[in-house]
Amino acid sequence: MKIKIIRQIALLSLLAYLPLQSMAWGLLGHRVVGEIAQDYLKKRTQREIKNILGNESLAMASNWADFIKSEPAYNYLSNWHYINLPAGLTSDRLQSYLLTDTVTDAYTKIRFLSSELKDRSLDKNKKIMYLRLLIHLVGDLHQPMHTGRFEDLGGNKVQVTWFGQPSNLHRIWDSDLIDSQELSYTEYARSINFIDKPRLFQLQNEDINLWVEDSYKISEKIYANVKTGDKLSYRYIYDYIGVADQQLLKGGIHLAALLNDIFK
Repeated sequence: MKIKIIRQIALLSLLAYLPLQSMAWGLLGHRVVGEIAQDYLKKRTQREIKNILGNESLAMASNWADFIKSEPAYNYLSNWHYINLPAGLTSDRLQSYLLTDTVTDAYTKIRFLSSELKDRSLDKNKKIMYLRLLIHLVGDLHQPMHTGRFEDLGGNKVQVTWFGQPSNLHRIWDSDLIDSQELSYTEYARSINFIDKPRLFQLQNEDINLWVEDSYKISEKIYANVKTGDKLSYRYIYDYIGVADQQLLKGGIHLAALLNDIFK
């Protein structure tokens, strides 16, 4: 009994240690993205992933990059989870920036990991790590506040209340909004995984640049409609849960398309 209590305390301590910025989409959101992606993988891709991850599903691999934030040896990965962008960028200015982006961020590292995983001679341990990171970072890039502003840490400094409890704009989008649906990740994935063929084809052929722009435009609208001190609850869920659901769905489809390209 004492051992069980000690383990529970240790787990709670670990979760408390994890930085707020590390939990994009939270556990639930990332697993939803991975679960949806699983449905759009080609058979060859499934075989290649199984060779790397064994019986670990995309959903279960999706949170590894957050869990290891508690290990100082992986501190260098912290900047990989997001891309900071200033307010008011036009589409042309954003795309011009991405064409010359050499900063360590989610965009450049998704491209790096994709390129590395195409190398069939890559060390097995690196394949495991890189694939787990890629699964996670694709999810991150679809959480709109991970394309947020440097000065407020992607909304972390925008303090609000959520059903009367202290929160912030980043956390609302990481977990509060999605957790409000009270679904398991498999239930959530089944509830939103519906799309017509033309739209599916469009998403499967979108470049990563467009993923960034899409998330950025959403983040701009989110910023415009919330200010520090706002009290958020049911109305915010009504206004934004559909947006969150679409980002999760797009994240899953984009992830599968990227993996299919890597392992073709």
